[in-house]
Amino acid sequence: MYSQMSKFLKPLIVLLASFVFFHFTPSLAEEVNQNAAKERREELQKRLDNLDSQIGALDSIIQQKRTESASLERDIAIFDAKIKKAKLEIQKLDGEIAKTKTGITQRTEQIKVLSDKSEKKKDSLAELIRKNNEMDSTGLAEIVLGYQKMSDFFVVEDTLEPIHRLIQDTLDEIKSTKKQTEKEKDDLTERQAEQVQLKAAQERERKKLASNEAEKKNLLKISKGVEKGYQAIMALKQKDAATIRSQLFLLSGSPSISFEKAVEYANLVWNKLKVRPAFLLGVIREESNLGANVGKGNWKEDLAHPNCAKQRTAFTQITSELGLDPDLLPVSKKVWYGYCGGAMGPAQFMPTTWLLYKKGISNITGNNPPNPWDPKDAFVASGLLLKDNGAAAGGYEAERKAALKYLAGSNWNKKAYAFYGNDVMEFAADYQEQIDIINKMASR
Repeated sequence: MYSQMSKFLKPLIVLLASFVFFHFTPSLAEEVNQNAAKERREELQKRLDNLDSQIGALDSIIQQKRTESASLERDIAIFDAKIKKAKLEIQKLDGEIAKTKTGITQRTEQIKVLSDKSEKKKDSLAELIRKNNEMDSTGLAEIVLGYQKMSDFFVVEDTLEPIHRLIQDTLDEIKSTKKQTEKEKDDLTERQAEQVQLKAAQERERKKLASNEAEKKNLLKISKGVEKGYQAIMALKQKDAATIRSQLFLLSGSPSISFEKAVEYANLVWNKLKVRPAFLLGVIREESNLGANVGKGNWKEDLAHPNCAKQRTAFTQITSELGLDPDLLPVSKKVWYGYCGGAMGPAQFMPTTWLLYKKGISNITGNNPPNPWDPKDAFVASGLLLKDNGAAAGGYEAERKAALKYLAGSNWNKKAYAFYGNDVMEFAADYQEQIDIINKMASR
């Protein structure tokens, strides 16, 4: 009988020893890979920090030059700084894309490691349970009679107790590994989304570079490179303030309005909320650009995922209160890496966010209920959110941060979203110049 018990006990002890070794001995290859990846990340980050420093210096030059009186020399210096900055931004985005690609590779490998580890644990657990069940199927009296002394039996019981504990611990670890695997998959999806955004931002920078180079070339051609020619251009531009007022201000999800009307709405926001008009126009323009890029969606399709249930309910509430047919109203399409589209109108507010600001919008515009597709309501909604994000403090950094929070909330500081803040501030600078021209002509 003792030999029969050994048939069960010895394999269990061997299995326990190998299981513990497997549990607590780290993979040398895994450690080497992790160290190499860490070194690559650190080297890449140094290059990115250096590019950040150079871009920051060029930003300072552009901001300083904009405070100077308009001149050919000033505008050429601004174009030169913008061109250099765009080139550096493209290099920086190359680095960010490489960094994200490394992160995608690491997470893909980690998911495979975790999946393999989980399968091995399941196999080992199955073997532990099988051996344990074989022991359990042997009658207690038969086990006891197989030993010369009772003390030998209790030694076996003491040996089996760790195995019982290990079975439970292994079950817990399998659950933990599954949870960790799911987190890695979520992180992988986020990294893939970030890479898409970075590539899109890089394409925008290339277009911006080409545009600045073309504008600089055109300015030099028209002015013939002399200050007198430049001043003649500026004089014509100021006389043409009426053209600036009447030019179309493009909106997403709503008909375009005149620039003069856009400034009127922006001034209303300034008077009530102290969010700078040119900055607000920059945000609306960037949102309209993004809205155009993602195309026109439909709430039934782009809010169909179970995770969008709250947004879907809010959307139907908004349209019902307005007496509008939800099927006819444009919303943003969901992107491939996300669950929900559904952003509405010029301000591109999600339905639940619109409901949060609904009362505040009505208090300013007098429209009750407010309409996300109405430009006046949309401008005020943007102003309220931007004020909550700190834009009323004024200044470049506060406004840029407020814009980034408008887009990304608590993730505002992610490198993938930097393009948004940069675009908004450049648009704001351009709009400020146009507003100054209108105001100058109006004061004469």
